Amino acid sequence: MKVGHEPVLVREVLEWLAVRPGGWYADGTVGLGGHSEAILRASSPDGFLFGFEWDEESLHQAEKRLSPFAGRFRLFRANFAEMPQILAREGVQVEGILLDLGLSSFLLKGSGRGFSFLREEPLDMRMDTRLRITARDLVNRLSYPQLVELLRNYGEEPRAAKIARAIVEARRKKRIETSLELARIVEKAVRPRKRGEHPATLTFQALRIAVNRELENLEHFLSRAPEILKPGGRLAIISFHSLEDRMVKRAFREDPRLRVLTRKPVRPSEDEVRRNPRARSARLRVAERCRS
Repeated sequence: MKVGHEPVLVREVLEWLAVRPGGWYADGTVGLGGHSEAILRASSPDGFLFGFEWDEESLHQAEKRLSPFAGRFRLFRANFAEMPQILAREGVQVEGILLDLGLSSFLLKGSGRGFSFLREEPLDMRMDTRLRITARDLVNRLSYPQLVELLRNYGEEPRAAKIARAIVEARRKKRIETSLELARIVEKAVRPRKRGEHPATLTFQALRIAVNRELENLEHFLSRAPEILKPGGRLAIISFHSLEDRMVKRAFREDPRLRVLTRKPVRPSEDEVRRNPRARSARLRVAERCRS
């Protein structure tokens, strides 16, 4: 299934990464290739890009999108956490690294893996189908205390106890198999926290983060990313929720190899939010590898 996807903060990413002709860059979250394409255009005619993407179908679609730049990029089916190890093995340092930590439109609308609470799909939520544990496994196997902990730690869900209790009661009658089943269970248990937000938003976020070990992968990446940046090279990370943003902010501030360039996160313009509502919660932070 082909799904359109507009990357967020493109102009700001190019500006803060200082993308230039001949530069070498890495995109750790290629998705459908939107940011990668913009970087390759801005670094023409001889810039080079290393791209990393976990999802196999997204990678295929990105490869087609980037085909006009043949010879100027290499794509890896790998999580961004593996980027430092892979590029170190290749003997490569780059002038700029980008991560866009948002959920891609393809995974949400086209993967059929239950990322959306608006669709009837198997409750899977794996960004990489080679992973062993699914969201279905977690909701059906975790104990009540474990579910509460998961919803609090990964979803910052204030109603975690009530939702966990509803899940446990529902699965006593039958296994929870689909995204809509879970969404309805949460919807019956709690009201929306704020106008326009689905009651299951934070539950689905928590399960997705847990299944894909998103916070652990980000922590590992942040500890090693400066190693593959040239002196003066820049690291730009777009996050969409407070858990990731706090991790990035702290890592940038505490790593002596990095100098923070964005005192406050860069936010999308009103025009971009009108054009692309997905951009509303995007936050871009940028740091530079110290020159000495």
